[in-house]
Amino acid sequence: MARIGKNLIADSGLVPFFKLVNADEVSIDAPENRKGDALRTWVRSLSGFQKEALVRSAKTGDTWRLVSDEGPYLNGHDAAPCPLAFLSTGMVASFMNEITALAEMRGVEIRKLKLIQDNYYTMKGSMPKRTMVGGAENIELQVEIDCDLDDAALHQFLLDATYASPLNGLMRGQLESLFKLGRNGKELATAKAAELDAPLFPDPGQHFNTSVPEASGLTLMEPVGATPKKAVVLGTASGGSSLADEQDRRLNIGAVAVLREDGIKEIQQMQYSPYGTSFRFLSAEDGRAPDANTLISAGIGFCFMTQFGRFVSMLKLDLPDYRIVQDTHFSLGGASGGTGRAGEADPIETHVYLQTGESEETAQEMLDISEQTCFLHAFCRTDLKTKLRVRRV
Repeated sequence: MARIGKNLIADSGLVPFFKLVNADEVSIDAPENRKGDALRTWVRSLSGFQKEALVRSAKTGDTWRLVSDEGPYLNGHDAAPCPLAFLSTGMVASFMNEITALAEMRGVEIRKLKLIQDNYYTMKGSMPKRTMVGGAENIELQVEIDCDLDDAALHQFLLDATYASPLNGLMRGQLESLFKLGRNGKELATAKAAELDAPLFPDPGQHFNTSVPEASGLTLMEPVGATPKKAVVLGTASGGSSLADEQDRRLNIGAVAVLREDGIKEIQQMQYSPYGTSFRFLSAEDGRAPDANTLISAGIGFCFMTQFGRFVSMLKLDLPDYRIVQDTHFSLGGASGGTGRAGEADPIETHVYLQTGESEETAQEMLDISEQTCFLHAFCRTDLKTKLRVRRV
């Protein structure tokens, strides 16, 4: 299997995840905070399917640097988690935030807690015919818990907690994402993709290179090894399977979360289909590790960027450099933020910067197909539910 591009993540000498000490110097600012938390995510292509993101939160004030890669299914180097891993880990972290906060609010003693989550996606159609479409399916969440609530009260408690997650707004809102497009430094109208009614932001260019990491004694992300195998209907495992011209496949990304004694969430991401490596993440809301909203926002940006790389690789188009600036807006958590309401979110706003020798029409098509095949933009425009299962331990 010939891997696509160089392994710049490994060759950089940088730890894959870190908090910036010089976000102001890098010049990444958070958006106006209109709901409770507003995050600006810069993502750039490094090489092949490797990507780097900087994410700044208005709520926390922190800026995190994260990297993503793809495995053998996309002829990647497998040097970092895939984009969908970030959404899954951020989502399960958000659920745990709300469960623990709601328990404290209602005086429920939780003696043991483990969350086992499965996210499912689909890819169907033909890339040469431009009929390929990404989709998202309902989430499965198993809660392993020891507490004194009876079965009915526990089920309602967990429903309340999952609804309280800020991510609930993206899952249930059927939100159409909004875009601005730039080609070779000039703004270009979108074709099919819904256009954001705002000026195109300045291109972040090479500002990523000035990022300086904050020292940390924590390993914020590391590979664990091969994911335990399980049967997935229409699942895939072969090298290059995600680059096939015609596809009808189903993806399954898992996440298993526990709360450590130091209050940090330890999450193992499972790459069931397409089959691949499992990575361990740490997440915290107090700045010691990336927070849930940061992981979610990075995942959406990473996934969207992968679709550009996949489209141009499959059709052999010219796109040597591309970046995005993405804004996400979430409410505070219903329990963790004390709002007492279900989580809410606004449509995702993304500014796209393409350096290409292709025509304006092809640049517009790159955006359209990337949005059409992006699993996480599909996640936002689909009314999804979390299917709960409880196991007492």
